[in-house]
Amino acid sequence: MVFGGLNYLAILGAAIGAFVFGSVYYGVLGKSWMAALGTTETGMKGAGGKMSPLPFVIAFIAELVMAWVLAGVLGHLGVGQVTARNGAISALFLWLGFVVTTIAVNNAFGRRKLALTLIDSGHWLGVLVVEGLIIGAFGV
Repeated sequence: MVFGGLNYLAILGAAIGAFVFGSVYYGVLGKSWMAALGTTETGMKGAGGKMSPLPFVIAFIAELVMAWVLAGVLGHLGVGQVTARNGAISALFLWLGFVVTTIAVNNAFGRRKLALTLIDSGHWLGVLVVEGLIIGAFGV
């Protein structure tokens, strides 16, 4: 489904892939992440003892926007240049230039632990690379 020069099925697939990646990533590193954040599983839950779905909804919407923007960036590579490899490489550069730098600055001023910066930065690297691979493979 191409509209306005972008493949929206690829964008949706990339966002879903990124969300699944995040689920696995924080499933493995969740306890370390909470320790670096200075909270516990109980502290993450609301008054009813359940985790609010809102952060997950926000995360998916953010990953959908990221995939859309990444598809737009990849579209500027030119005819025949949108590949899974170039998608992953472009994602790496965008992560290095914008994401990890922003997280590092915010966490430094917030006096957050280095472990939190590394865990969250690694997550967003994985998100962008997964999205770049999927969008690159299916085309913009």
